[in-house]
Amino acid sequence: MSANHGAPSGTEAGGDDALDAAARLRMIDDQQERARSGLEPDARLLYLAWGVAWLVGYLAMWFTSRDGSRPAGWAGWLLALAIVAAMAFTMVHSIRRTAGTRGVSARVGAMYGWGWMLGFVTLWAILNGLIRAGAGAELIALAANGIACLIVGLMYLGGGMVFQENGLYALGVWMLVTAGAATYAGLPGTNLVMALLGGGGFLAMGAVTAVVQARRGKRDVR
Repeated sequence: MSANHGAPSGTEAGGDDALDAAARLRMIDDQQERARSGLEPDARLLYLAWGVAWLVGYLAMWFTSRDGSRPAGWAGWLLALAIVAAMAFTMVHSIRRTAGTRGVSARVGAMYGWGWMLGFVTLWAILNGLIRAGAGAELIALAANGIACLIVGLMYLGGGMVFQENGLYALGVWMLVTAGAATYAGLPGTNLVMALLGGGGFLAMGAVTAVVQARRGKRDVR
């Protein structure tokens, strides 16, 4: 009788060790992915917040000016409050979710966040410059919508490149298209374009992200 009878061969033992190592690596990767997801803002919530803000606010602007008149005062306030609410939610949610990050990731996230604020501060300065130069209300409205959408599109393009997120990059491209379409549409159509293409784009991307994450979760369970 062979002395090795009943004992695993060297090849079998090596194969078992390789399988165990692969399983451990998969487990580590899963744990790291869960930890990373827990420290990143939930894109679905952010897309929802901004989608609702743009859809409701700009629809109100269009609805009260679709006859060619100026938008109602309450519609302007509704749009402003919706945008401020979306910004506040984004800041609070992002700060809470990224509070545990350190090092390069934290610095990149902070720089990206400051980029948003700097972009919209610059927009405010440009609009005030146009007003001082005597620009009319129609030009101001078109510039406000077009430049705001341009900033959003470029920031999402940058975010997609920095964070290697195809969804962010695709949304950035869509927002650039929206910026051009909203400006070309003129008044009052610009507000309808911002509502349907802009707000609708956010909501559509939120739905796509939710589906992708759900499928990824089912695959991880298997």
